Amino acid sequence: MALDFGIANPENTRAALTVSALNRAVSGLLQRSFPLVRVRGEIANVTRAASGHWYFALKDDQAQARCVMFRARNQLLGWMPRDGDEVEVSAVVTLYEARGEFQLSVESMRRAGQGQLFEEFLKLKARLAAEGLFAAERKRSLPRVPRRVALVTSMQAAALSDVVTALSRRAPYVGVIIYPVPVQGAGAGSHIAAMLRKVSRRAAADLVDVVLLVRGGGSIEDLWAFNEEAVARAIVACAIPVVVGVGHESDITIADFAADLRAPTPTAAAELVAPAATALVATIGAQQAALARALQRLIERAQQRIDYVLRLTTARRAPWKALAAELEELRLRSGNVLVEALMQARVRVSSRVHRLLVARPNPNAASVRVAALTAARRAAMFAQLKRQQARVESGLAALAHLDPGQTLARGFSIVRDASGALVRDSERVDIGQTLEIEFARGSASTRVERLRR
Repeated sequence: MALDFGIANPENTRAALTVSALNRAVSGLLQRSFPLVRVRGEIANVTRAASGHWYFALKDDQAQARCVMFRARNQLLGWMPRDGDEVEVSAVVTLYEARGEFQLSVESMRRAGQGQLFEEFLKLKARLAAEGLFAAERKRSLPRVPRRVALVTSMQAAALSDVVTALSRRAPYVGVIIYPVPVQGAGAGSHIAAMLRKVSRRAAADLVDVVLLVRGGGSIEDLWAFNEEAVARAIVACAIPVVVGVGHESDITIADFAADLRAPTPTAAAELVAPAATALVATIGAQQAALARALQRLIERAQQRIDYVLRLTTARRAPWKALAAELEELRLRSGNVLVEALMQARVRVSSRVHRLLVARPNPNAASVRVAALTAARRAAMFAQLKRQQARVESGLAALAHLDPGQTLARGFSIVRDASGALVRDSERVDIGQTLEIEFARGSASTRVERLRR
């Protein structure tokens, strides 16, 4: 067949083609001969350029073709192709003239076989949604601090290592029980559903609080076990919350809709299911600080009350100043004792929390032990404060008993001579001497006219 390149025949004119002219002619010939073709193959060597264009190869067992999918086209795709994906593309056959390389300019792309499977996916999703299996009000909250996690996945899956590593690093206090199942292939969905039912039955005995159902990424065929109705119903019927982390963020399965919480990746699922140990330590520290502030306020109010009484009593010139000094010392000692006890309690709690997180003791009683320890320290501090307050009240009562003002109020009086010394004996008084008499209210001066000895 003669090819018309739109130029004179070089054999007749003896003129040579430039490389650019040749490539341009071949490119035009390819586009006219293959206006739009559908090609199926496996993606390899995906490159996403800074310009937004995608470059990759499409291959089968015997050959491969270079492909480009320009930004304006790939933005309409809605999912991210990866190496190993089986796809069908609609493309224009072109020649990259600058390099003289044959390539496919991809106009659209879909996963191979997606049509039938995706239709089944949509039908099942609509039917289960109509039954209320995906309703938001059915979703259960995750435990704040789980004791143990049931990890349902394949022993060969990379997701297993990812989840265990994330939990060990982030939340070493959480126990992990692995329930192995196949996650792809014939019968995988039935095995997953059966294992979820087993976890549900054993949750109480195994002290498991939450389930992690995970696997890595793959094609729609690889992930199809998580699109089976049996798996969705087993998730909904599970006695404890289920977190699903299947594939990558762009992979959506029926299990994601049925789960109590959907994670974009297996590692993200591990991070969502348990709070970081550092966050727990910070929470306990904040609670200790709040307790310390509350106790300090109690101590300060008690000290203010003691100060008030001391000001009233020391205002009178009386022989009980030694008692007042002792009471002041008691006030300071009670405050120091409580503060010291509080600091020691905080050190002991922090030490036990550290052992809880580093030595990994029995996680079943971790939160209970911390709460009990905090409550015990608080009760001990309040008891000690109460004992100190009782001692203060006893001192105040004794002080009130010795108060001369109380004696004067009962009708007694205090007699002093001109120098202010107390007069306790008539032998020390002379006729005509002036004396000062202090009553409960006010005082008076008197002169001695008669003596009885």
